[in-house]
Amino acid sequence: MSQSLFLITLVIDDYDRAKAFYCDALGFECLQDEEQPEGKRWVVVKPKGGSGAGFLLAQAVDERQKAAVGNQTGGRVGFFLSTDDFARDHAAMTRAGAHFLEAPRHEVYGTVAVFSDPYGNTFDLIQHATATAP
Repeated sequence: MSQSLFLITLVIDDYDRAKAFYCDALGFECLQDEEQPEGKRWVVVKPKGGSGAGFLLAQAVDERQKAAVGNQTGGRVGFFLSTDDFARDHAAMTRAGAHFLEAPRHEVYGTVAVFSDPYGNTFDLIQHATATAP
Protein backbone atom coordinates (compact mmCIF):
# COMPACT_ATOMS: atom_id res chain seq x y z
CA MET A 1 0.00 0.00 0.00
CA SER A 2 1.20 3.51 -0.77
CA GLN A 3 -0.36 6.57 0.86
CA SER A 4 0.62 10.19 1.31
CA LEU A 5 -0.84 13.26 2.94
CA PHE A 6 -1.35 15.78 0.15
CA LEU A 7 -3.70 18.48 1.48
CA ILE A 8 -4.32 20.12 4.86
CA THR A 9 -7.23 22.47 5.51
CA LEU A 10 -6.22 25.80 7.00
CA VAL A 11 -9.17 27.85 8.26
CA ILE A 12 -8.67 31.53 7.43
CA ASP A 13 -10.68 34.76 7.61
CA ASP A 14 -10.36 35.91 3.99
CA TYR A 15 -9.31 34.06 0.84
CA ASP A 16 -7.42 36.92 -0.77
CA ARG A 17 -5.57 37.95 2.41
CA ALA A 18 -4.43 34.38 3.07
CA LYS A 19 -3.50 33.75 -0.56
CA ALA A 20 -1.43 36.96 -0.62
CA PHE A 21 0.48 35.95 2.52
CA TYR A 22 1.23 32.40 1.47
CA CYS A 23 2.07 33.23 -2.15
CA ASP A 24 3.74 36.64 -1.75
CA ALA A 25 5.41 36.53 1.68
CA LEU A 26 6.23 32.81 1.73
CA GLY A 27 6.68 32.25 -2.01
CA PHE A 28 4.17 29.41 -2.26
CA GLU A 29 2.55 28.69 -5.60
CA CYS A 30 -1.21 28.80 -6.07
CA LEU A 31 -2.23 25.47 -7.57
CA GLN A 32 -5.95 26.18 -7.69
CA ASP A 33 -8.31 29.09 -7.11
CA GLU A 34 -11.77 28.15 -8.28
CA GLU A 35 -15.17 29.59 -7.45
CA GLN A 36 -17.54 27.23 -5.64
CA PRO A 37 -21.25 27.48 -4.79
CA GLU A 38 -22.41 29.80 -2.00
CA GLY A 39 -19.47 32.21 -2.34
CA LYS A 40 -16.85 29.64 -1.42
CA ARG A 41 -13.59 29.06 -3.26
CA TRP A 42 -11.27 26.08 -3.64
CA VAL A 43 -7.87 27.68 -3.01
CA VAL A 44 -4.84 25.39 -2.82
CA VAL A 45 -1.33 26.73 -2.14
CA LYS A 46 1.87 24.77 -1.81
CA PRO A 47 5.59 25.46 -1.31
CA LYS A 48 7.37 25.71 -4.65
CA GLY A 49 9.48 22.74 -5.64
CA GLY A 50 8.38 20.58 -2.73
CA SER A 51 6.77 17.19 -2.79
CA GLY A 52 4.89 17.55 0.50
CA ALA A 53 1.34 18.55 1.29
CA GLY A 54 -0.35 21.78 0.31
CA PHE A 55 -2.90 23.91 2.16
CA LEU A 56 -6.55 24.17 1.25
CA LEU A 57 -7.38 27.72 2.35
CA ALA A 58 -10.91 27.54 3.76
CA GLN A 59 -12.66 30.75 4.76
CA ALA A 60 -14.49 30.45 8.08
CA VAL A 61 -18.27 30.65 7.67
CA ASP A 62 -19.67 30.28 11.20
CA GLU A 63 -18.71 31.10 14.77
CA ARG A 64 -17.16 27.70 15.43
CA GLN A 65 -14.90 27.98 12.40
CA LYS A 66 -14.06 31.62 13.15
CA ALA A 67 -12.94 30.57 16.64
CA ALA A 68 -10.46 28.12 15.06
CA VAL A 69 -8.74 30.73 12.87
CA GLY A 70 -5.16 31.01 14.12
CA ASN A 71 -5.60 28.35 16.78
CA GLN A 72 -5.87 25.17 14.78
CA THR A 73 -3.13 23.44 16.75
CA GLY A 74 -3.95 24.72 20.23
CA GLY A 75 -1.05 27.19 20.36
CA ARG A 76 1.66 24.68 19.40
CA VAL A 77 3.88 24.97 16.35
CA GLY A 78 1.68 23.17 13.89
CA PHE A 79 3.47 23.36 10.57
CA PHE A 80 7.02 22.71 9.49
CA LEU A 81 8.49 24.27 6.35
CA SER A 82 11.69 22.63 5.18
CA THR A 83 14.22 24.60 3.12
CA ASP A 84 17.50 23.87 1.39
CA ASP A 85 18.80 27.39 2.17
CA PHE A 86 17.72 28.79 5.51
CA ALA A 87 19.51 32.15 5.18
CA ARG A 88 18.03 32.83 1.73
CA ASP A 89 14.47 31.96 2.72
CA HIS A 90 14.61 33.64 6.13
CA ALA A 91 15.81 36.89 4.53
CA ALA A 92 13.24 36.76 1.70
CA MET A 93 10.38 35.96 4.06
CA THR A 94 11.41 38.74 6.46
CA ARG A 95 11.55 41.27 3.59
CA ALA A 96 8.11 40.13 2.42
CA GLY A 97 6.57 40.66 5.86
CA ALA A 98 6.64 37.25 7.54
CA HIS A 99 6.74 37.71 11.32
CA PHE A 100 9.50 35.68 12.96
CA LEU A 101 8.94 35.12 16.67
CA GLU A 102 12.58 34.37 17.42
CA ALA A 103 16.06 34.70 16.02
CA PRO A 104 17.39 31.75 14.01
CA ARG A 105 18.95 29.08 16.19
CA HIS A 106 21.13 26.09 15.54
CA GLU A 107 19.96 22.76 16.92
CA VAL A 108 21.34 19.25 16.49
CA TYR A 109 18.77 18.62 13.75
CA GLY A 110 19.48 21.85 11.84
CA THR A 111 18.85 25.59 11.70
CA VAL A 112 15.37 26.71 12.72
CA ALA A 113 13.24 29.76 13.53
CA VAL A 114 9.56 30.03 14.41
CA PHE A 115 7.32 32.39 12.44
CA SER A 116 3.60 33.06 12.38
CA ASP A 117 1.08 33.66 9.66
CA PRO A 118 -1.27 36.69 9.90
CA TYR A 119 -3.67 34.60 11.98
CA GLY A 120 -1.26 33.39 14.64
CA ASN A 121 -0.64 29.86 13.32
CA THR A 122 3.00 29.06 13.97
CA PHE A 123 5.54 27.40 11.72
CA ASP A 124 9.12 26.23 11.99
CA LEU A 125 11.32 27.22 9.07
CA ILE A 126 13.96 24.48 9.10
CA GLN A 127 17.08 23.65 7.18
CA HIS A 128 17.83 20.13 8.33
CA ALA A 129 21.32 19.01 9.14
CA THR A 130 22.39 16.56 6.44
CA ALA A 131 22.02 13.50 8.65
CA THR A 132 18.44 14.36 9.70
CA ALA A 133 16.92 15.59 6.44
CA PRO A 134 13.46 14.12 5.78
